[in-house]
Amino acid sequence: MATMLAIPLKKTYEIDLIKPLRNFIQSTFTQANPEDYNNALTEFNKLRNTMITKSVDKHESALEVLCRYYDQLVAIENKLPIAENQIRVQFKWRDAFDEGSFLSGKRTLAIASAAYEKVCMLFNIAALQSQIASIQNFESDEGLKAAVKYFQQSCGILGHLKDIVLSHVQQEPTPDLNPDTLNSLSAVMLAQAQESIYRKATIDRMKESMIAKLAYQCSELYADAMKLMQLGSIRDLWPRDWLATVVMKQAAFHAMAEFYQSVVAQQTKSYGEEIARLQHAMELMTASQTRGGATFAFRNEIGKIQRALESAKKDNDFIYHDKIPDLKTLGAIGKAAVAKAAPVAKPMSSKFADLFEKIVPLPVYDALTAFENRKAQIVNMEIGRLREATTLINSVLSSLNLPAALEDLSGAKVPQSVLDKAKQVQEAGGVAVIDSYISGLPELLTRNREILDESLKTLDDEEKSDTQLREQFKERWTRTPSATLTKPMRDEAVKYRTILDTAIQADKIVREKYEKNKHAITLLSKSPAELEQSLPAAGNAGALQGNPVVQELRKLCEEVETIKAEREVIENEIKEAKFDMSSKFFAALAADGAINEEALSVEELDRVYAPLRQQVSDSIHRQETILARIQNANTEFCHAKSSNQSAAQREALLKDLASGFDNYMELKSNLEEGTKFYNDLTPLLVRLQTKINDFCFARKTEKDELMADLQKQIVNTPSQPPPSAPRYQGGPGGADSGAGGESRKAPPPRPPPPTIPTSTPTTGTGGGAAAAGATAQPTVPTGPSTSQQPNPSAPLPYPSQPPQQHGQPGQPGQPGGYGGWGAPYPNYPSGGYPMPSMPSSYNPYNPYMQYPQQPPPAYGQGYPQGAPPYPMAQAGYPGQQSAPYPQQGYPYPGYPSQQQQPYR
Repeated sequence: MATMLAIPLKKTYEIDLIKPLRNFIQSTFTQANPEDYNNALTEFNKLRNTMITKSVDKHESALEVLCRYYDQLVAIENKLPIAENQIRVQFKWRDAFDEGSFLSGKRTLAIASAAYEKVCMLFNIAALQSQIASIQNFESDEGLKAAVKYFQQSCGILGHLKDIVLSHVQQEPTPDLNPDTLNSLSAVMLAQAQESIYRKATIDRMKESMIAKLAYQCSELYADAMKLMQLGSIRDLWPRDWLATVVMKQAAFHAMAEFYQSVVAQQTKSYGEEIARLQHAMELMTASQTRGGATFAFRNEIGKIQRALESAKKDNDFIYHDKIPDLKTLGAIGKAAVAKAAPVAKPMSSKFADLFEKIVPLPVYDALTAFENRKAQIVNMEIGRLREATTLINSVLSSLNLPAALEDLSGAKVPQSVLDKAKQVQEAGGVAVIDSYISGLPELLTRNREILDESLKTLDDEEKSDTQLREQFKERWTRTPSATLTKPMRDEAVKYRTILDTAIQADKIVREKYEKNKHAITLLSKSPAELEQSLPAAGNAGALQGNPVVQELRKLCEEVETIKAEREVIENEIKEAKFDMSSKFFAALAADGAINEEALSVEELDRVYAPLRQQVSDSIHRQETILARIQNANTEFCHAKSSNQSAAQREALLKDLASGFDNYMELKSNLEEGTKFYNDLTPLLVRLQTKINDFCFARKTEKDELMADLQKQIVNTPSQPPPSAPRYQGGPGGADSGAGGESRKAPPPRPPPPTIPTSTPTTGTGGGAAAAGATAQPTVPTGPSTSQQPNPSAPLPYPSQPPQQHGQPGQPGQPGGYGGWGAPYPNYPSGGYPMPSMPSSYNPYNPYMQYPQQPPPAYGQGYPQGAPPYPMAQAGYPGQQSAPYPQQGYPYPGYPSQQQQPYR
């Protein structure tokens, strides 16, 4: 079984996607049908939870679930923007290479960003692909093909991630998402894909020259991965056996390339080259075995090389006698780079279906919104021109008391036109409706203003809390500042505030107009009899019935009514103009990846509204001509009438009634629009308030988690060492301190010297060397017998010999000393003799330290002659002169120095 490295998966936590996404859809896509997205939201949330549970399965079905979820994330990024300042969903992922601990916590990163979720999902897809590839049967053709496919796909995804991770993750990523880490993993996956191709070539018994090139490319790719994995920023990240496996394979595949090239040399009867390459292959394989240790996976190959080398040497010695060339003179093997990084598929799942297909992408929705704004601007402008012209002609006719003056030739009855207007006012509700609308506006305004003020107060409180915590924790408070995230919401609130201020000014103008026309509106709200009593009588003007000027004025008034009717038709056509911009915007987005909304909208609006604009201009021009003719005819009509004071009062009142009717209709329309405006604004403000409340709640949750992490870090941070004890307490540098701050303790009292017989010299092997030329050696007394115990308070005899060096045995039958000292103290009382004080730098656990302590040897120089070998040499270090790690080599037991690397 081949030893393949599989990337561990990142771990995440379950979240609720339904509520925040539904709130956004309801507040943004107001025309969307709830049936179009409720089921989709449930399926999307279920898909993510399934992704979490299925990730542990090393099977294609689990990979399919991960790919479907990733594709859905890509599909909704233009429809449902999950970000800190829009749809706030906190995605929390743990570092893939972090095993975690109780004290240090786990390396996790939580960001409210769909881009971060996509990056983590891509990493997990690549990791699961590596795991599926690593468990394939590398002895079968199908297994090797699957391994090559998944390793190449994993390599392509990791290489893609390396290029985009920093632009997608605005914070410092976890170590597994570091670009250097991703680059290293991509290199490892590419090397393993090449290795799988090499193994398939060996099973298929391809030509040895091709297999040699494939193996040499494997060695080169593993060498690249080895260099990338040993970067200082990520070297400590890898599991224990990863680097050992990579460096082991680098040398092993170089050895196999040399082996297969030796077969090629044998086929061309270059027996010397064959032996040279086999010798080199053996050296490389030995180095690989030394590096890999327990991970070494080429035991069959090393035996094969050994047998081939022995056979080649034997044949050459007895038959060919070919000269063995130097390695430097041999030709290059060459490389066959077959494995390639596979591009990231779009979509990654063959069974993908967009759950939110009925919701248009946000760029299309924004373009449609902008188009509707442009359309509304044109509609309002053209309708405004029509209504302004109509208001002008109504005011002119009212000032001339037309057509009421033509109907009031008798001067006794109420003109029919006035009665008709009064009837319309009464049917519309009269003055009571106006009073009701005006009295209800302040309440609606107050309600909207309170919602807006409460929303802004919530934002202010959240920002204040964030600012205080940022000042408290400074650089450790790593989350995005509230001012950055709340800017779009504050801009929206400012927009609504401006709209409310404008509405207040409009309400003021409406009230002033109402007060000015209230008397006339009140009269029009009365019955015909009351209205007739309110009008003063005038003289008989029946003589003007057949006057041509009267006929002219009536004709002109009829033309005015015709123009008004035409304008109603034009206004309806402007309002009801139909457009199909969705298909145009979709086509532009699919073709160019972007939408030039302005160009497309202006072109379509001009095509539809250009004829209607021309009709509006023609109507206004006709009105100007008719008004001039009406003013001339009315001048003649006024000269023809015989006027008196009562007639003038009656005519003025009729003018006021005509003007009051026009103003009543205008006021009623304005007040209805104002009431509708306030009622329509309330849901928008409530949605803004809901968005702000959801944002603040998510920020509070994020704050609580970050606070918990900070508290955990603070608790686990080692405390500072205590201060030095003062001098009067015997601290360093105090009265009881020796040189260098070492504590000086009173030595035990010295006993009197023992009785030394001169007849028996001491020649023990372990008690220290006797001075040359001494006439006698002191003998340590045997001590008191069991029947004659000394007084414990009496001083004990003290030997005259110096203590033995560490590691020297004592005299036969005597103990080896005290505290690691070799000087014997035989037959002392059971309580023992007090051990002399050791130097503060003495380390009793170092078995290679001589006493007195010698300085340690320089790095890479080994220990002095006669010292025991370095303990790590038992793990494979090549000799006493090898340092625990070579000067420029790799940190593995037995890794040869640069001079011992035959493969480089």
